[in-house]
Amino acid sequence: MPEIRVLIVDDDPLVRSALSHFVSRDAEIEVIGEAESGLEAIAFVEQDMPDVIMMDVQMPEMNGIEATAAIAQRWPDIRILAVTTLEGSDTVLPMLSAGASGYMLKDSSAASIVAAVREVHNGASSLSPRIASMLIEHVRATESVGSDQAEPLVPLTERETEVLQRLAEGMSNAEIARALIVSEGTVKAHLGSIMSKWHVRDRVQIIVAAAHAGLVAFR
Repeated sequence: MPEIRVLIVDDDPLVRSALSHFVSRDAEIEVIGEAESGLEAIAFVEQDMPDVIMMDVQMPEMNGIEATAAIAQRWPDIRILAVTTLEGSDTVLPMLSAGASGYMLKDSSAASIVAAVREVHNGASSLSPRIASMLIEHVRATESVGSDQAEPLVPLTERETEVLQRLAEGMSNAEIARALIVSEGTVKAHLGSIMSKWHVRDRVQIIVAAAHAGLVAFR
């Protein structure tokens, strides 16, 4: 039986069909609906609650950033995965800040997109490699000009800072655990503590908060 109920939001019907075909091949994923704008997505969610929304960014009436912000505020348990062609910082950071748990480019492989749906459903985050690289460059630029205007974040413990640094390097929880010689459960606990301190909801939001504050030194 399908365990992950997905809504696909994109103004291009061919893209919706292609994404539906890709993800529906996974026996645990069911596409329960499609929408062509942010407004239609919200109307759908009001009637039927998906687990994951695959959200385009550039759409008529209400774009993906606006829709993501509205849905994340009203239905915080729904996970939103951006799936788009746009990869500039002026799109990626607002989308992630609005509440998206992942950001995949449409030229990603079908397997990568399916994996991303699973990851955000499981409470993790998923970024296309080019998006992760863009975030790194954004943080480097933020650090170079300073972060005087960024709101101060609650300080982290030494161990939480180590976890943050490795998260910024793109490591999974298991990889962080191996690097720090701790259990994966301990890593999850540290990440949970960071989320609580900074009032964010997932790993991507941790990276975004660190980016805005210029706290992370990427390698």
